[in-house]
Parts: sequence; structure tokens; C-alpha cells
Amino acid sequence: MPNPTKKASQPCSAHPGYGPDPSAFCTFLMLHTDLDPGSSKIKYILSGDGAGTIFVINDKTGDIHAMKRLDREEKAEYTLTAQAVDRDTNKPLEPPSEFIIKVQDINDNAPEFVDGPYHATVPEMSLVGMYV
Repeated sequence: MPNPTKKASQPCSAHPGYGPDPSAFCTFLMLHTDLDPGSSKIKYILSGDGAGTIFVINDKTGDIHAMKRLDREEKAEYTLTAQAVDRDTNKPLEPPSEFIIKVQDINDNAPEFVDGPYHATVPEMSLVGMYV
């Protein structure tokens, strides 16, 4: 089974020059099989939500990249399956690995108060979570 060796937990840094949105290109996960001592006989394949469009895999290295900026308001998670196969025969070398990419939310939309103005008071020393 391919071993995930790196998982992005922070926002990805950009790698200019790749993909339709160079500012969004980042490595999410690097997959490597225990059978891969750097051999060119192994090919990594990817399937699932957004495979080949939003997410692409380098078939030689197993690096999975996001090709566009992910937005939680569009989709909160993606389920992908990766597998190491023999490059010549396409026969699986190990069982497929399924993983879920959960998109974290950031404050990318300014708040809108459409029926304002609003007026409220909060008692001094109010507890966290108190309804106002």
C-alpha cells in the first residue's frame, strides 16, 4: 500500500509556473510504495473526487498536487484513491489507498449585515458562549 509520507496541514506555498492557477499549485501529499527504491517501473495513479482536474498525481514520484485554490464553501472534502501499478503491465503492485482531503475554512468572505443597523448590549464580564 502506498505510504503517505507528507500531508499539508498548513496553507500550501505556491510553486510558480504550474497549473492553471500558479498561485494555487501545492503539494498535498507525497505517496511512495515500499517497493519503490527509485525504480522507473512503478507508476502512481489517482482516482476519485476531482482526480485529473482539481488534483493531479505525478505518475513517477507519487506527489499529489492541487491545481486550483480549494474553497470550503464550494466543497468541504474530497475522497481520493491512489495506487502503485507496474508501469509496463498496469497490474497493481499493492492495494489502493483511499484518503480524504478535508478543506479548512478561512475568512475569505467579508460579513454582510443586510438588515442593519443593529443595536445590542452585552453585560460586562459575560461568559464565553452566552447568548446575547
